Amino acid sequence: MYASAFVLGFHGCDERVGEKILSGKEHIRPSDNEYDWLGNGAYFWENSPKRAWAWAEFIKANPKWFKTKIATPFVVGAIIDLGFCLDLTDAGSLALVRASYDEMKIVFGAAEIPMPKNEKGSARDEDLVKRKLDCAVINYIHAAREARKLPAFDSVRGAFFEGEPLYEGAGIQAKTHLQICLCNPKKIHGYFRPRADADVA
Repeated sequence: MYASAFVLGFHGCDERVGEKILSGKEHIRPSDNEYDWLGNGAYFWENSPKRAWAWAEFIKANPKWFKTKIATPFVVGAIIDLGFCLDLTDAGSLALVRASYDEMKIVFGAAEIPMPKNEKGSARDEDLVKRKLDCAVINYIHAAREARKLPAFDSVRGAFFEGEPLYEGAGIQAKTHLQICLCNPKKIHGYFRPRADADVA
């Protein structure tokens, strides 16, 4: 958990939406799916326009899985101040998440409500891409802090080791990435169009 760290984030979207964001007519909309990996908020790939492009391509190719529809993949860059960040690469943040999970489990148990579970998105999915449990735990943290009048997190940041081994015997996964979920839209200091030669696609 720390304050005032600037990063570049990249958001995959439809070209029509992206141009409206760049013109100042719209902002990146927050996601509220029950399976979002880092809870509710606006999502960015940290330092990776290529992954943002690939994500937009994936949404275009699989429209039945998403509320958002993409006709022409596009990438918007953002200058983001992480602010007060729940950083899942930080020991203090991880301890808070674990304690919140334990508390949530007690609350759900007392109410006789089953805990959410992370689930496969398809038969071959080994990454459990439907992160219903993780999403619920992080959203619980935000709700608990609001109820206790504690400072709200501006962002959530996580490193994810996803995909097949990069090569035979590798301890590195092919889709490893850093993801940002921005809870406070005022922490976006500006949008930009990635350069055409910046290895976006």
